[in-house]
Amino acid sequence: MSDTRADLHTVLNPATAAPVTDVPLASTADADRAIESAHAAFPAWKALPPGERAGLLRRFAAVVDAHVDELAGLEVRNAGHTWGNARWEARNVRDCLNYYAGAPERLFGRQIPVPGGVDITFHEPLGVVGIIVPWNFPMPIAGWGLAPALAAGNTVVLKPAELTPLTALRLGELALEAGLPEHVLTVVAGKGSVVGERFVTHPLVRKVCFTGSTEVGKRIMAGCAEQVKRVTLELGGKSANIVFADADIDAAAASAPYAVFDNAGQDCCARSRILVERSAYDEFLSKLQPAVEGLRVLDPGDEASEMGPLISAQQQATVTGYLDEVEVAFAGSVPGGAVADGFWVPPSVVTVEDPATRIWREEVFGPVVAVMPFDDEADAVAKANDTEYGLSGSIFTTDLGRGLRVARAVEAGNLSVNSHSSVRYWTPFGGYKQSGLGRELGPDAPMAFTEEKNVFIAH
Repeated sequence: MSDTRADLHTVLNPATAAPVTDVPLASTADADRAIESAHAAFPAWKALPPGERAGLLRRFAAVVDAHVDELAGLEVRNAGHTWGNARWEARNVRDCLNYYAGAPERLFGRQIPVPGGVDITFHEPLGVVGIIVPWNFPMPIAGWGLAPALAAGNTVVLKPAELTPLTALRLGELALEAGLPEHVLTVVAGKGSVVGERFVTHPLVRKVCFTGSTEVGKRIMAGCAEQVKRVTLELGGKSANIVFADADIDAAAASAPYAVFDNAGQDCCARSRILVERSAYDEFLSKLQPAVEGLRVLDPGDEASEMGPLISAQQQATVTGYLDEVEVAFAGSVPGGAVADGFWVPPSVVTVEDPATRIWREEVFGPVVAVMPFDDEADAVAKANDTEYGLSGSIFTTDLGRGLRVARAVEAGNLSVNSHSSVRYWTPFGGYKQSGLGRELGPDAPMAFTEEKNVFIAH
């Protein structure tokens, strides 16, 4: 790889805009070498006895666990995440590795009754899997892909986002330290237009996992179609938080900021639309305001911080562009002092009556939430479903029958009643409509990295 400046990316601390380090960017030739090396490592990894593969994943988890604070510190500096979030994210990688360490010995096939013989099925790994990770959750999303893919017997080439490569690069080093064979997990830092594009076009990559924007996901899906290449897409969201008048309004208002302003709103599951039953609308807003204004927006290096900065100046400009089009009802604060030059936007609330308003319809990906009243259950469901996205959402009500009924009616992949939970590694995660294709996590995730083979043996 060339040492010229053109091949380096300067990683910035989003809280201060100060440089953290320079990271070399891979060329197409570098990507090809990584893919070819992963392909060469695949037969031995596939042939490894399931218990040994499981043991290596558990050792990898233990090494990650021993480096949680180091990984979290990197993410605080590289992605602007709060310490609390960053520690959770590092531990989530550990937990995913431990969870999927149970899979190699449980990739069961079936015996299917047929006349004239015995019929059995096998789940066999695909080969090289290319995983493209976004900048908003660099560690967890890497773990959600690499852990089940490795457990199923595939080798993985992982491309972190150009803006946030540091924790993924460190995870690649820790995998080798744990004893994973060389080239079973390879981390390649580079541009999406170079490395990510090569995952799509290289014939030795048998599956691409992409998390990012719907626009880019569509291009990846179209590219993979050329080779009938498997693809999993986790894309955008514009999730609704539906609050009925019979809900605990205090609890709903107190929790709503954390459902949208976590990670400064840079979360595809963010409940960026709040729908409130009209009879409770004014009360909800009156209680939401102090909850938003009380959010601790601090330097993410401060252990007390509950919200950090946006990832980049470009993202800051995008978000403020949306806010410039509307009147902000109320907002929180941003820090000054040493971090005043960072990419900060205050947590902001707007009220909306017209569902055609851009801030109501488009994924802002920042600390902005729009609030709209609804009249009855049917109106709530209609407004929640009036979007091209369908990733997540919440329903607040004390009527659990209604909660289940509305959860079944909302067109989204991950719904919570009286909660804002979206992602657990024990349960499947993915979206309806233009929020994605396929599912990640849960007990069946390794199956998505396999081919099912059927074998008939005549009597």
